[in-house]
Order: sequence, then structure tokens, then C-alpha cells
Amino acid sequence: MSAGTAVAKTGMTPARMGMLIMLLGMFLFCLNDAMGKWLVATYSVGQVILIRSAVALAILLPFLWKSGLGPILGAERPWLQFMRVVFSTAEVFCFYGAVVYLPLADVMTYWLAAPIYVAALSPFLLKEKVGPIRWAAIALGFVGVLIALTPSGEIEPIAILIAIVGTFSFALMVITGRTLRGTPDKTLVFFQITGALIAGVILAPFGWVTPNAFDFALLGALGVVAMLAHICVNRAVKLADAAIVAPFQYTQLPWAIVLGYLFFGDLPRPLMLVGAAIIMASGLIIYVRDTRARRAATAGGVAGGFGENI
Repeated sequence: MSAGTAVAKTGMTPARMGMLIMLLGMFLFCLNDAMGKWLVATYSVGQVILIRSAVALAILLPFLWKSGLGPILGAERPWLQFMRVVFSTAEVFCFYGAVVYLPLADVMTYWLAAPIYVAALSPFLLKEKVGPIRWAAIALGFVGVLIALTPSGEIEPIAILIAIVGTFSFALMVITGRTLRGTPDKTLVFFQITGALIAGVILAPFGWVTPNAFDFALLGALGVVAMLAHICVNRAVKLADAAIVAPFQYTQLPWAIVLGYLFFGDLPRPLMLVGAAIIMASGLIIYVRDTRARRAATAGGVAGGFGENI
């Protein structure tokens, strides 16, 4: 049943359906992360990512087969594609490395700060203009990051370092992705999964633990859940304007708190919650200003000129 048929039968508007699907996608991402945290307690990060990526690639290949290999073989700017794969691979390894040491909600908080890093780096790497309001929001966001990163006596310093490297890698992945707008989404995902798969093949033999049938199924389910989450997000932005559904990414934090408590007994630190609130406020300010800037630029004329400097 198509999305349009589903919308018609439920009586919901496309925008409302898009919001619900986006919420489902965010839950699936958090479920994937909780499953990953559970598994890296027994298996190496390389092994987890190897099996996860192999299953995800198996799901993706039939869709790529329909469109042919042309978009992959003829992808624009190969060197930049390679750099994006390096950043995406570093990001996923750092994420699973961080959840070895940190509560799920802490790791999710650090990753939600990535849009702040993107906004801070974009004037230098993308030559985008950033006005005083967005600079103020960026500064506010960094204050939130510093508060959230305040270590307790139980947190290993290496965990904080892994989280910082991971979030900056994610930000650089987003920035390189912005310059590759002409590359189809399926091609970008293929390169991303393949890069993680290759890294997993290299690293998985170190500390390999043969999984039992249940754990192997759970490892494979990581790839399935991750691909379903991506499908939900892609469907959501087709049904509703991105300005409507994008802020729902912040629902990952409450899900991370709930799943972290249910599966691991983790209770969020008060300073982490304060930092997370500041980070989310900063991210929403940046997002609102960026959305207004794009709309103003689309309108052209005086509005377009004003929008570039907010």
C-alpha cells in the first residue's frame, strides 16, 4: 500500500502522517543504538559493525540493482566521496565505542550537538554567511556541550575524547554531504555502508567472539532496524516539509533516557540534562534561522539578501 493510499485511508493529512513516521524513525534509531550498546558489552565494535553493515548492504542492494551501477560508478567528486566515507566510518565506530563507556542518553546528547558544530564550521568550510543571532546560538550551544561534558568520577576521560571525535566526524560528514547534493541518496548510503563494512572486515578479527544464534540474529537486526529508520526519515520528508519534521530528531533524547534506564539501569546526570536542554535550544534556534534564511533566499530580492546574514 502506497503512502498516499495510507494517508487517504486514515484520514490524516500528509504532514501529520509525516510527523508520525518521523517519530517512528527516531524511535527506531534509538532502539538500534540501545541494541548496539547491549552487544558491544560482549562483542568488539568492529565485529558489531561488520555484521550490521553486511545485513544493511544486503537490504540495500536490491534497490541499487533497479537503478543500475551508473550512479555509483559515475559519482561526482570521488575524492570528496572518499572523505565523506572516512568521516562516516569514524563517526559510527566512535558512537559504538562511546556507548561502551557512557550511558546512552549521554552519548545521544553529544551527538545532538553536531548541528552546532556544522553551523560553526560552515563559514570556513562552505563559505556560508553566519549572522550575529546564529553566532550567539552557536556560542550558547558550546556552553551546553561543556556542561554536558562535565565528567563525573565514574566516566573515563577516553570516553569523552571518543565522543568528541565522533560528533566532529558526524559534523564533517554532514558538511561534505552538503557539497555532494548531486549524488543520489542511495549512492551516498551505499558508500557509507561499504566504508563501515570494510573497516569492520579489517578490525573484526581482533577480539572476535563467535556469537550464538540469538546474538547473531540480534547483530543482524541492527542492520535491519537502521535501514528501517532511514526509510522512515526519507518517507517523512517526502510527506511533510522538512521544517515540520526535522525538529523531531530531538525526541531521540527522551527515548535514549527511557531505553537506557530500562535496559541498563542508567539514570541521567543532572548536569547532562541541563547541557542537553541548552544544546536542544541552541539547535532549534539555528534550525529556525536557517529555515527562514532559505525561505528568504528563495523569495529573492531584498528578502534574499537579508536572509543570508541572520
